[in-house]
Amino acid sequence: MNLEIPDGLGDLLRDFTVAVLKERPGDLYDFAVDYFTKAREARRPKDVPMYIIVEDDDEAGEPDRTAFKPKTSSGRYARRQSVSAERYNPEEDEDDDDFIIHPKTDEQRERLTKTVSSILLFRSLEPEQTSQVVDAMFERKVVPGETVIQQGDDGDNFYVIDTGVYDVLADVKGEEKKVHQFDNRGSFGELALMYNMPRSATVRAVTEGTLWAMDRSSFRRIVLKSAFKKRKKYEDLLESVPILQNLDRYERMTLADALVSRVYQDGEAIIKQGDDPDGVYFVEDGTIRITMASPDGTEKEIGVKTTCTYFGELALIENKPRTASVYAVGRVKVAFLERDCFERLLGPCVEIMKRNSQNYTMSVSN
Repeated sequence: MNLEIPDGLGDLLRDFTVAVLKERPGDLYDFAVDYFTKAREARRPKDVPMYIIVEDDDEAGEPDRTAFKPKTSSGRYARRQSVSAERYNPEEDEDDDDFIIHPKTDEQRERLTKTVSSILLFRSLEPEQTSQVVDAMFERKVVPGETVIQQGDDGDNFYVIDTGVYDVLADVKGEEKKVHQFDNRGSFGELALMYNMPRSATVRAVTEGTLWAMDRSSFRRIVLKSAFKKRKKYEDLLESVPILQNLDRYERMTLADALVSRVYQDGEAIIKQGDDPDGVYFVEDGTIRITMASPDGTEKEIGVKTTCTYFGELALIENKPRTASVYAVGRVKVAFLERDCFERLLGPCVEIMKRNSQNYTMSVSN
């Protein structure tokens, strides 16, 4: 009998499993009933949804990300539903090194690079790709009352705010309502470019201001294609790590999206003994040297690892400070997975990691 797995079943079961592992309910059946009842209610439409731009600030006060989130008439945010429109396929896009360059002063480049680096959408880009983003952006001056993007129009550009105040307006039941305001920082317009959908809100200048814009083609070729290449590269890396053979393709793909590239030079400390654990590291390229401090303060080398291995998981599993230091031997490139993502994404591998860490501890003590 040919059985077809329904769309969304994998995501549904994965989210439920994560919720169970986090909550550890006493009665799994009662928890399941409550969980899926709430999930069903969350999916029901609440009047006419609209998309507004939301900024979340990090501890330093810089914008952490800019994204469109659906908001119902009750004021509550719902999970954005997927857009069933034709999307850009980076796999079908042929490589082309002929990127657009708009000249800028050194001061403009420095300021724009800093702004771009603070936007979540660009944080996973390599320095070369960030430079391409800055090169591709062109300046646009606006005056009070000028409409930058109009709800319902096709997406043409992605915008980063340099200066100025901008209102975000949405048509709700035939009435234009202000749903958000940018004040001299932020970015907008990426959703229509990523999903080939019409503009979901109007953005209008309140004051004079300056925007940096990137056209649709450059945005897709640099941002979306680089994200595709990064995922493919890290999927290949993760497939070569024996401990991760338990993961299915979807889990490996999700893990690849969460990894962040870091580069260390010869002799540089990647982690230091005694530090609080921040995450786990996968060696992407190069060699690392592991040392442990003796009671007299000297460091003893206890191991060397190369590409397709990982380290740093022991402190996370045991929730203890780092028990060893790790140094780069030559130039080393690693893929870093932060602590918050560790258990959520590597749950199926934690038990094997625990057994490996016990063997590792025994070998060190001997």
